[in-house]
Amino acid sequence: SLLFVAGGAPLYFQAQYPGRDAAEVFARERVAASIAGTDANDLIYQLDASRTYDPWPQLEAITAPTSWVNSADDFINPRNLDYPQRAVARMRDARFRLIPETADTRGHGTHTAARFWKQDLVDLLQRTE
Repeated sequence: SLLFVAGGAPLYFQAQYPGRDAAEVFARERVAASIAGTDANDLIYQLDASRTYDPWPQLEAITAPTSWVNSADDFINPRNLDYPQRAVARMRDARFRLIPETADTRGHGTHTAARFWKQDLVDLLQRTE
């Protein structure tokens, strides 16, 4: 399951399921549950919706305060690429922060855990007052 891989993180999985047997049971159950609750066409539509989105040519036109937060273990938006820093430099009021990888982060799925980016949101709201 793409979502299983995208929403997971090696350090977290290693801490939660240190042995092969436990990890295999978890993976099988997670994939089975994901498949059972997923409409394939809906998932394709969701993934395809962002495929051609490209704000790069018009970044300077973004004038609203912007916060960009990524986690270091996000393989969809890899930390070793410098495009966030280059993009933020072109925007008037933008900030980028990279959340360090820990056993608590969840790769790309870290975006659903507000405890990691709550302060970034508070700061963004203050900048928009």
